[in-house]
Amino acid sequence: MNRCIRHTAAFCLLLLVALLVNAARVQIVEAEHYGASPANRRVPIARYEEPRGELLVDGSPVTGSRDSRGRLRYERTYTDGPLYAPVTGYSSQTYGTSLLERAEDGILSGADARLAAFPWWDQLTRARHRGGDVHTTINPRMQRAAYAGLGGKKGAVAAIEPRTGRILALVSTPSYEPGELSGNGAPVGDAWRRLNAAAQRPMLNRALQQTYPPGSTFKVVTAAAALESGLVTDIDAPTDSPDPYPLPGSSTLLGNAAEGCEDAPLTYAFRASCNTVFARLGNAVGLRGMAATAHRFGFNDRRLRIPSPVAPSTFDTRMDPAQVALSAIGQYDTAATPLQMAMVAAVVANGGQLTPPYLVDKVTDPGGVMIAAGSQRPTRQVVGPATAQQLQEMMIDVVEHGSGRQAAVDGLTVGGKTGTAQHGAHNEGTPYAWFISWARERDSYEPTVAVAVVVEDAAADRADISGGGSAAPIARAVMAAAR
Repeated sequence: MNRCIRHTAAFCLLLLVALLVNAARVQIVEAEHYGASPANRRVPIARYEEPRGELLVDGSPVTGSRDSRGRLRYERTYTDGPLYAPVTGYSSQTYGTSLLERAEDGILSGADARLAAFPWWDQLTRARHRGGDVHTTINPRMQRAAYAGLGGKKGAVAAIEPRTGRILALVSTPSYEPGELSGNGAPVGDAWRRLNAAAQRPMLNRALQQTYPPGSTFKVVTAAAALESGLVTDIDAPTDSPDPYPLPGSSTLLGNAAEGCEDAPLTYAFRASCNTVFARLGNAVGLRGMAATAHRFGFNDRRLRIPSPVAPSTFDTRMDPAQVALSAIGQYDTAATPLQMAMVAAVVANGGQLTPPYLVDKVTDPGGVMIAAGSQRPTRQVVGPATAQQLQEMMIDVVEHGSGRQAAVDGLTVGGKTGTAQHGAHNEGTPYAWFISWARERDSYEPTVAVAVVVEDAAADRADISGGGSAAPIARAVMAAAR
């Protein structure tokens, strides 16, 4: 009898050990698998049982949380949602997150280990803390000026502080109300389908995720390549450029919208935006030199994060000479985001140096204690100081005597470059209007801001006029708001 009891007890002990081992396996080894299972409702319930951390602009929150009193308790709310949607993105209980809401989700949701006093214990217990706050670099006055300037047009604005890389404005229009996507009911699904089906594509972040042919604004890069290579040593000397210019290896003749481009000096060619001069210079610099210069400015960089991912701006590295010539004037396959072109302007303003842009100034815990500074990367030299000085002079000339007059701001030294980019079948689409610029106080060499503006549905009579007429006034308002 005692023997049977011992055997039964040993068997029960074995079963208990097996049960404990299996429980440990489920809770430790398989925890991630079960946690990610769509059938596991505990994860989203835990995720939304506390208010989400805030995204702040100039110290004030532009997000919030609403108690829905449902199982997924707290829903995201937004202040001035359409104004800041290109910065915040959305946080939806149904469709996930985007932009900063996604990039900083760990902090905002409370899952980030940096919010825990004892990370190892919290990882073991799967504890979730109250979300921390993310402080952005956005300047609210500049953001509003850019949004108001674009009005109902399709377009985008990006503004950077050249010395630091802080992103001061990031606007894309038309925009949308991210709060419509926050919950999990039928209206959220209806809003999602309506926004994604809209012809104007309001959920597309044109400042970060859309690339455009940069048109004549790319001539800043071509001029930099010509100066850095030594092809041009005197910006006031004739360039030996024909008008029209026969594209290499073809019977196509490239002309100009402006007069006086034959053999024009670089200064005049830059002000009048002579296609022939810059196409010839780009071809003379060659594919390798042009691609290397474009790369230093940030083109073909697939790793750029602010921390939201940015669509790579592209300069083709496999082209024939005619295609290189067209790429040198911002056409053919050359494409850039507005943020990239703001970086180009920032390099010129900052003496040839590029400080990579960033959008998060700092991250704090719920009590306001800083747990991380913004992701700042080292400054790199793109072009020499002498080249940057010459580019500054030419960009100032565009604003003072050329097509960028509408960007002038009283009390500021402003440099700019207009651009009109052809697109569509046989270039029949309405040209995109571009303007890139930078500004500084008249008695200072410290640049205040670099701006890029693109307007998709601008009225254009001829090349470069639309950039000066449609995009330059928007840049002027943004630069004036930076003071």
